[in-house]
Amino acid sequence: MATISAAEKREISRREYNANLAECPGHEVLATLSDKWVTLVISALADGPLRHSEVARIVAGASQKMLTQTLRKLERDGLVERSVTAAVPPRVDYELTRLGHGLLPLQQAIKTWAESHIEAVHGARARYDSAE
Repeated sequence: MATISAAEKREISRREYNANLAECPGHEVLATLSDKWVTLVISALADGPLRHSEVARIVAGASQKMLTQTLRKLERDGLVERSVTAAVPPRVDYELTRLGHGLLPLQQAIKTWAESHIEAVHGARARYDSAE
């Protein structure tokens, strides 16, 4: 049986959880979290459960298909919980899980930064485009 040195163990651990590496599990989570629809849906659910149509009203511009895919992705990742209430028609609500609430402050900070710096970003883009 081969012996692994402490330095080799550290290197293996470093590579296992380095989100910059495509094979790292954290890389796929970052890919999900960087999706603009994910940010907007999490922000929409910040104040409590909403029906699909209510989320759609808040997250303007998302197609029904995109919104459904985003909600399913968030549910799969444990960030959103979907609950169905027996009624005619059935009532479906979405709400953030504990894991989703933990992400909320980070997502809200990014959203707030984007909203407060959009003019600077537009200015930078205009300068870049005019230099091309």
